[in-house]
Amino acid sequence: MSTRIGLEASFAASEAARMADVDLIAAYPITPQTHVPERLAEMVADGELNAAYIPVESEHSAMSVCLGAAAAGARTFTATAGPGLEYMHNVLYVASSMRLPVVMVVVNRALSAPLSIWGDHSDAMAVRDTGWIQIFCQNNQEAFDMTLWAFRVGEDPKVLFPVMVHFDGFHLSHVTEPVVLPEQKEVDRFLPRFEYPFALDPDRPMTHGAFGPPDIYSEAKVAQEIAFRKSKDVIVKGLAEFGDIFGRHYHPVEPYAAEGASTLLLTMGSFSETAKIAVDVKKSKGESVGLINLRLWRPFPFTELRRELRNAETVIVFDRSISFGGPGGAVCSEIRSALYGESKRPKVVSFMGGLGGRDMAVEDFDYVIDRGTEIAAEGSEELFATVGIRGEVTGIRG
Repeated sequence: MSTRIGLEASFAASEAARMADVDLIAAYPITPQTHVPERLAEMVADGELNAAYIPVESEHSAMSVCLGAAAAGARTFTATAGPGLEYMHNVLYVASSMRLPVVMVVVNRALSAPLSIWGDHSDAMAVRDTGWIQIFCQNNQEAFDMTLWAFRVGEDPKVLFPVMVHFDGFHLSHVTEPVVLPEQKEVDRFLPRFEYPFALDPDRPMTHGAFGPPDIYSEAKVAQEIAFRKSKDVIVKGLAEFGDIFGRHYHPVEPYAAEGASTLLLTMGSFSETAKIAVDVKKSKGESVGLINLRLWRPFPFTELRRELRNAETVIVFDRSISFGGPGGAVCSEIRSALYGESKRPKVVSFMGGLGGRDMAVEDFDYVIDRGTEIAAEGSEELFATVGIRGEVTGIRG
């Protein structure tokens, strides 16, 4: 039987790594991710998990160790947050380019300066072009589910790409919620043993990540891009298989009360659940409002997004990071790009808020929807609007 237990998201992700029977964990502690490697180290020390745990001296070293372990055919796991993710930034490209399916939990944290230990999505946006599959969680159950799913998809022979599982620092990582843990036999049915087809072997010498002169580098990167985009078929299949076995169904783009709605609010991560309450309140008053939760960030779900937005008049995109000097938030820019060229497309309004861990209440999302609808109807000189910013600033102009 499955077990229902109260867990913070950090411990939920750790339980998923345990039930996946990982071979190696290499991680460096950083707030608010520290509970993940602490719990896994405890599991290894107490004999709950038969794995090698390597305490490294930095996040750069953590990812470097993961590269070697994955290249040798080990099921490999790590975790980090914010500045730690940036410290390993250049090694992230190596993992994806060498097709090493490392699974990493990223407990989202704002980037300095000013120094912040609290969550937003600036770290996730900073690594969006590193070639990792990126998926976002709304709650602690999803932190468990998506971590388990990440091994299934990343290790698929048709994929072989590393996967980041994102959940919000403190809003999820340190908050206890009910989490259903499945039986081990269910996990084993969903997740086969990892058999890396290109594992390093002294009896079969091969070169990994060698020097690439100009006459081959371009072809190598385009081949990587083609393979990365093809991974979405397995991503969708993996989500469907997860639902078949565990009864919880996920999709790259998830509508909420969106059918027939003229205005759609688009969100990512834990704030989607708060935004849903605001949508419920507005719908109870007869307003034509719905929500889109964007779960899959990379590879970007163009087809699914266009399908869910095709009948809306207005889409209000809520970003939790600033794309400095850009035309709006990073997520909003991608939404506009995805819709460009469509014969019928909604007006897209960019909103930014929730930076550095600042909370968003239901009333804040109520304002976002009202103001976003007003901007769509009347126009605005603002490149993006803001919510919850003290002072006279309500938006940024070009």
